[in-house]
Amino acid sequence: MDKENATTNVRRRSDAGRRKTGHSKSNVRRSALETGSRRPSNSRTGMKNVKLQNGRTVRTGVSRTNSSKTSRKVRSRLKLPNIRIPGRYTAGGAALIILLIVIIFAVKGCGVNHKTPDGVVRNLIEAYDKGKESRIRNCYGVKKADDNLQQEIDATVKYFQAHNPQSIEISQCDSIYKDGNYTYMYITYNLVLDNNQSYPCISTYMVQKKDNNKYYVLSTSEITDDMSKQAATKYALFMKTDAYKQYATDYDKFIKKNPGYEEKIASKLK
Repeated sequence: MDKENATTNVRRRSDAGRRKTGHSKSNVRRSALETGSRRPSNSRTGMKNVKLQNGRTVRTGVSRTNSSKTSRKVRSRLKLPNIRIPGRYTAGGAALIILLIVIIFAVKGCGVNHKTPDGVVRNLIEAYDKGKESRIRNCYGVKKADDNLQQEIDATVKYFQAHNPQSIEISQCDSIYKDGNYTYMYITYNLVLDNNQSYPCISTYMVQKKDNNKYYVLSTSEITDDMSKQAATKYALFMKTDAYKQYATDYDKFIKKNPGYEEKIASKLK
């Protein structure tokens, strides 16, 4: 009887020890599922052996299993949802946000500023430089250009391409005169060439404010003879301003430094 009782007590102590340590196979498998780990051995991370004075060795520390149970208790008290978002969905969401930002800025970049006369003229020159015919037509306020306007667009685009500029730098853009809904605009800009030299340019455009309170550039065929005569008179006065004198000075310096450049461009336009 004493031997049987001793054997029974040993078994009970052994079973109790396994229950306290929580390292039975069923507990390990459960902890692995709770922590999302595929390897049960990961649940024992942080445990270490400690040898007591009586010769027994026990494992101490906080296992991932216990940490998982604690976090579940905290979530239960705070009533927080236990939601796990897979990594692939997180990455996909970030990529979607970046794509939306790119689309927004791309759409914004494709727009034309029709709020002011100088805004639409600046956009027109930039569109000519890049050869963006859809934006050019937008500046003129048409979806499809007629023969006269298309010839004007083609000739100007070809002129920019003949210079083969690396970039464009707009210096000034302002009005020469205003008459009702019409504004005669000038714009000075530099075409930065591949040798880092800047070719000075000046262009003038007649801009009209339409009934929708937006400004559009008029094509050459839309400008009447009276408008053309008035523009010529005003342009002669404009040539006495500092803006034009600065352009003329910069142009003369470029030509002296690059003799034969105009002939070179003219040969490309034939």
